Amino acid sequence: AEVNYLGQLQHPNLVKLIGYCCEEDHRLLVYEYMSSGSLENHLFRRISETLTWTRRMKIALHAAKGLAFLHDAERPVIYRDFKTSNILLDVDFNAKLSDFGLAKDGPMGDQTHVSTRVMGTYGYAAPEYIMTGHLTARSDIYGFGVVLLEMLIGRKALDKSRPSHEHNLVDWARPLLTHEKKCLKILDPRMDGQYLPKAAIKVANLAHKCISQNPKGRPTVSHIVQGSFYESDVFMSCFDYL
Repeated sequence: AEVNYLGQLQHPNLVKLIGYCCEEDHRLLVYEYMSSGSLENHLFRRISETLTWTRRMKIALHAAKGLAFLHDAERPVIYRDFKTSNILLDVDFNAKLSDFGLAKDGPMGDQTHVSTRVMGTYGYAAPEYIMTGHLTARSDIYGFGVVLLEMLIGRKALDKSRPSHEHNLVDWARPLLTHEKKCLKILDPRMDGQYLPKAAIKVANLAHKCISQNPKGRPTVSHIVQGSFYESDVFMSCFDYL
């Protein structure tokens, strides 16, 4: 499946498949080298300097553009595994989606959804998909919202090391995102002072919409790219005013 999709779909924000090898039971895929590793490593492994606000927003925009290309293709594709470990970064921190092993053709014509066996990663998978196996483009938007929360707050989607009511990031953060003061207090302290409060609130509101329990309440990825991230103040940091 991965070879089929990446062989046909090429975009600056999708990792490039260079070649593949199939010999007896051995199968190898060769991708372009993404020297800065995964978003997950930079957020949670403490392997390098903290990602700045501006860099985080750039990564979110690039990932959304890659997703928009899949959703808006002539034959729409549902990614089905949107998570921080699948967002890879090159030397300039340009983000690209990787790992298309779970990708699925989206609904066509009069279809409202695709029915499939539930797969993906718990914590990122949309609740209606887990419950029914019904897959739509809005299922990917939920995963995008979870990743956006992880970038905003600096916490993993699931973290059993925290108090029980904070294990699930979405459940814990959802009621706080709509209160400006509470929202600003839970943002990643490693970004302290880097962002404009109004920009952070705007992105938090977007994340809140993306993780809506009702799929119809989630924006399309095209709306995200052309609307929320098109506004320049989202990318501005306090340093732009020095």
